Amino acid sequence: MDKKTLRQKQITKLKENQAKTRLEGIELLKRLEVTPEWKSAKSIATTISGPFEVPTTPIIEAAQAENKKVYLPKTMPHRQMAFLPFTSKDNLVRSDFGILEPIYEEELVNQSPDLVIVPGLAFAKDSNYRVGFGGGYYDRFLANYVGKTVALVPDAMSFGTASWNIKEHDIKIQKLIFAD
Repeated sequence: MDKKTLRQKQITKLKENQAKTRLEGIELLKRLEVTPEWKSAKSIATTISGPFEVPTTPIIEAAQAENKKVYLPKTMPHRQMAFLPFTSKDNLVRSDFGILEPIYEEELVNQSPDLVIVPGLAFAKDSNYRVGFGGGYYDRFLANYVGKTVALVPDAMSFGTASWNIKEHDIKIQKLIFAD
């Protein structure tokens, strides 16, 4: 299946499974918090989740409770991302994609947080490949990133194997944490 078709099907499926994904998010956070990647990280990067994604507010709150620095992506020209510190939801602005992002301040950019929690729409259990939202932002960033990557995968995003075409530029996620 081509990624564009899969994205459309996944978004429909995820909208239908919003309540279940929110509940699974609680368990996924518990599983994340016991991983060596989380325990050793002094800084994490995540996103402000959309309505059908694994909720990230509890992840941000857990990180802050453990005195971890939290970074959020800011979309930049040429499909690049810059990670900037999260201080409060009051300091976020809505991007052209409708996503809450930090305001860009060059001196605060951190492109090497210890752990990046990578979002997506579909994840393959057997290969750790993912399908994102189609902009290529994360694959571009991860191509040069040397830290740890984790994805939290609710049932609605879990695939036994990639039913989509894997391209040369697609980057594997180091660790997938599943709800099941």
